[in-house]
Formats: sequence, structure tokens, C-alpha cells
Amino acid sequence: MPDMRNARWIAVVVTAVTVVACNGTKYTTVTIPPRLDLTQYQRAALTTFSVENAKGSLNELATRRFAEQVLHAQREVEVVEAGTVDDTLEKLGEATFGPAAAKAIGSERDVPVVFAGHMKVSNVRPSGGLTALAVPHLEATIQVDLDVALYSTRSGGTLWRAGSSASEKVGQVSMSGNLPTFSAKDPNAAYGRLVDRLIASVSQDLYPTYERRAVR
Repeated sequence: MPDMRNARWIAVVVTAVTVVACNGTKYTTVTIPPRLDLTQYQRAALTTFSVENAKGSLNELATRRFAEQVLHAQREVEVVEAGTVDDTLEKLGEATFGPAAAKAIGSERDVPVVFAGHMKVSNVRPSGGLTALAVPHLEATIQVDLDVALYSTRSGGTLWRAGSSASEKVGQVSMSGNLPTFSAKDPNAAYGRLVDRLIASVSQDLYPTYERRAVR
């Protein structure tokens, strides 16, 4: 009896070859492979996204959600969590992730490719008040730009890059000067929707697409 994965692909194949008649014209649904196919690499490292103009757990939540999307979209691929790269960058004398860092992680983790991402928080507009129990709370409308890239650990070259931007009101944010800190006990409830929007956009290339074409 085929397992769930085989059943899923059988369903895709059946859908792809199904031909229907509509107004005398026959159509077929064609499966278009993902723009970023990681199966050729088998293993991919993922570093914790860096964050600019903010502190706390926003970048950690985004990294975790991106890993979930990679594993969901391409289940034959193993994701190796490489943690933060601060120590690696310090050893290399680099300020940001680039070819040298990619090569170093490849050597340390024995992986052919590595994902790295950067989040930039801007346009922070705080608002606050008191709850029914007179407990102060703080919300903020923020804009977050996310850039994610895939690097070859052999050459250090960039193999793929995607970016997204979203603006939304989030909760459980503290402010130190103009710098927001994301440290909610429940990050998903506080700023999960914003993170989901960003990750959904940058992960589109990991999924196949489907196109309905006329059969001639």
C-alpha cells in the first residue's frame, strides 16, 4: 500500500494529465517544477536570520517558520540548523554574511548550500494603553523587510535570492529609545501573522505551480 507521500505524487500526476472539455476546447493542468529545487543538494544549512534595528525573538520566529516551509515544500531535503553566525563572522573579520561565511559553514557542517537571511525593522509607531486589569501594554505598527539568499558553500556564490516586505500592528513590544524589543511569551500570537506574510512571500519559489493550458 503506497504511503502518503506516494499518494500525494500520484494525485499530482493524475491532475497533471487530466484533460477536460469546455466549450469544445480541451484543457490540461500542467505541473511546473519549483524555481528553487533543493533536492539536487539533499542537505541545506540554515543560519538564524540576522535582524537590524530590533532585539528579541522576531528573527528567531521567522527562521523557524522558514525552515518549516522548506521541509513542507521539499520533504526529501534535510535542513541542518546552523544557529547564529556571529562567531564565524568575528573570526573572518566580516560584518555581514557573504561568500567567506558561506564557505566556512560548508566546511564546518559538511553541506553544499546554506541559507542566510536578514530582517530590517523600520517605521516603528508605538501605541499603548491599559488592559481591563490596569496592566500596561504596548503595541507598535512596524515595517519589516526580509531578504533571504542561498549560497554555494564551495564557491561562496549566490544561487538564489528572494525578498519581501510587510507592515502591520504587532503586540507585546517594549521600546528602549527608538529600538523595539520583541520578547513576547507567545510570539505566534504577538507577531506571528506578520512573520507568516513575510515567509509566505519568500518561500513561493520552493513550491511547484500549476497552469491550465489548452490542448491543440
